[in-house]
Amino acid sequence: MPGLHPPSPQVRKHVDLVPANSQVVTGVMSWSICSVGMMVFNKMAIQAMPLECTLVALQMAVSVVAMLVFCRRSIHIGSLRDVLRWCLVIPFYTGMLLTSILALKGAPMSLVVTLRTLSPLLSLAVERFYPNPLQINTPMLASIFVMFIGASLYVSRMNSDSWGGIIWVFLNCIFAMGDRLLQRLFLARDQCPVDISVSGITLLNNLLGLAPLLLASLLEGEPQKLFVTLAGLDLFGATMVVASCVVGVGISYCGIWAQSLISATSFLVLVNANKFAVILLEVSVMRSKPLHPMQVVGALLTICAGAAYGRARENIAEMPPQQVTEASALLDGCKMASANK
Repeated sequence: MPGLHPPSPQVRKHVDLVPANSQVVTGVMSWSICSVGMMVFNKMAIQAMPLECTLVALQMAVSVVAMLVFCRRSIHIGSLRDVLRWCLVIPFYTGMLLTSILALKGAPMSLVVTLRTLSPLLSLAVERFYPNPLQINTPMLASIFVMFIGASLYVSRMNSDSWGGIIWVFLNCIFAMGDRLLQRLFLARDQCPVDISVSGITLLNNLLGLAPLLLASLLEGEPQKLFVTLAGLDLFGATMVVASCVVGVGISYCGIWAQSLISATSFLVLVNANKFAVILLEVSVMRSKPLHPMQVVGALLTICAGAAYGRARENIAEMPPQQVTEASALLDGCKMASANK
């Protein structure tokens, strides 16, 4: 119309950013709530329903139903070969969920959060054998050293009744490492990706993981205890079990959603902020097992070092290949010089 002009590029950009920013806030908040809630609700659920295999199987069954009902159209599986390749992930994924519940049953949440931060140390060694291995720089090595210091400070003041849970925490780290390494190998475009959608992967993880869990439940005699346990559940315990199942579904979707909306650095900051939130909840709200101030310092130090490690790793990934090679060669030269002294 005469006298009317189209909006300027700046105005159009501002208008387009309004829904985009709203989606970012919603996605980030949803994942944060699910991430913290998963840890807290699992801690409460295993205390109310101390049948580990049955509880994890229930959570996985709810995820399978949710995928089939709400994400059926987005499920894509390329071929049987892709499924067979992905089956290598299933034992690690199932073991990661089960050992996480067992760790929370016998150890404080802060111990689980602190020692889980050390899991990149093992994965770093294994990734050296990948088709496109990750290079190592000095900030990464410095961060690893600080992680060990922080974890040592935490463990040095740990109560004797928590040592039973520490075994499950270490096993959880091993299973989580295997799960992440295989998922990176089968999902990253620069490795050997499978032709399966995110919803298809979620469905396969939970559907195929049900069989070994149900078998373990039978071997542990949990079906005989199930009806007695359910009859003894109060309203709070039942709510925690249901909440752990709902949050388990939400974290699978919201994690992918949040990572698609923000940068890797921002997501890394978010992950570590959630770890701080878990420790804050345990220290100031739940108070199930009081922590020594040295343990709090050690946990926070480990988490900060984990964040620094992730940032250093991302910097390596963003460097041009020539600079990465030069930096790696310089680091190897420094190591050889130190060894010759």
